[in-house]
Amino acid sequence: MSLWSGPRSGGILGLAALLTGISVLAIGGLALVSAGLIGGGSMLFAAGGGCAGGSVGSAGTAAQPAVSMAARNAIPASYLRLYQEMGRRYGVPWVILAGIGRVESDNGQSSLPGVHSGENAFGAAGPMQIGIGGASGNTWGGAPVHPASEHVNGVATDGNGDGIASVYQPADAIAGAAKYLLRNGVQSNLSGAIFAYNHLDSYVQAVLYWAGVYSSGGYTVTTAAAPAAIPQCVSLTASEVPNNAAATAIAYARAQLGKPYLWGGTGPDAFDCSGLVMMAYRAAGIDIPRTSQQQWAWGPRVPASRVQPGDLVFFAGSDGTRSSPGHVGLVIGHGLMIEAYAAGFPIRVASYHGRDPVGFTRPWAHPGVQAASSP
Repeated sequence: MSLWSGPRSGGILGLAALLTGISVLAIGGLALVSAGLIGGGSMLFAAGGGCAGGSVGSAGTAAQPAVSMAARNAIPASYLRLYQEMGRRYGVPWVILAGIGRVESDNGQSSLPGVHSGENAFGAAGPMQIGIGGASGNTWGGAPVHPASEHVNGVATDGNGDGIASVYQPADAIAGAAKYLLRNGVQSNLSGAIFAYNHLDSYVQAVLYWAGVYSSGGYTVTTAAAPAAIPQCVSLTASEVPNNAAATAIAYARAQLGKPYLWGGTGPDAFDCSGLVMMAYRAAGIDIPRTSQQQWAWGPRVPASRVQPGDLVFFAGSDGTRSSPGHVGLVIGHGLMIEAYAAGFPIRVASYHGRDPVGFTRPWAHPGVQAASSP
């Protein structure tokens, strides 16, 4: 039975009823990995598009999340295959498509009006409940079913190659939903793209909840505005890095670029956001707490005007607040950070400017920590 009931209106598909009893929980255990210190008389750090590792906007190469047993048991096999296929085709995490499909139509298993024919009371139709008229607007574009050769101003897509773009065909509807998410910046602002699909915070939380259920290893995501453009490479000389601890933490994080996100992951093959920065500083001989909330509280905090490479930058995140932030990245200088962003996205270089950071901390300056003065 769907968690959603009641009238729908607005957004791509309509207003959903309030979500109850769902929370996104970010809990992960510790895993020890061995890592050597990376030294030398000077340090050159380079990362981003055109360098080793990944960067923002690498849609075509984004690793897709593994499939949980819950997903295999709950999602019809044909829908699961299509979610994965369209996720790879459009560079959208398949679990987000599946989360939307679950909330909207129980992955096509709902018999409510508009899912398989017609439209609901507010003009949404198909298994992904895309607007075809009325209060929902014609987000699909053109008639609900029309020749694929017909040019329309919408997300209508012939996902299965049969020459017809049908909002009721699962392949077409899922492809259309993926295109809509891309239009709304899913590569850099996942929560914002989901919110654009339906303008309710509770809707975003529901989709992320099901994404977590369907993704093997779990799922969390930062709620952040789109980052600024990322330069092809970032270089730091020894004079820009405050000490060996910061240099080693950055070098460790750089070595993880391109690896997949995994909720609760602390390496060596996959990480979540706080697991990445914890292991980066562990490589430097500094033990910091496990979760982003604990890391923020551990501090010490530094003002934005004094941020240095090696500092941590925090964001509220979908599973946190501004007083207990749910996402963290490792500052590498020039307004950039390395972050484990979300399931379906590789560890990457991203800008923290324009993403409304909660604040910054400096692990190597914590009382009792001794860090060598030169990198």
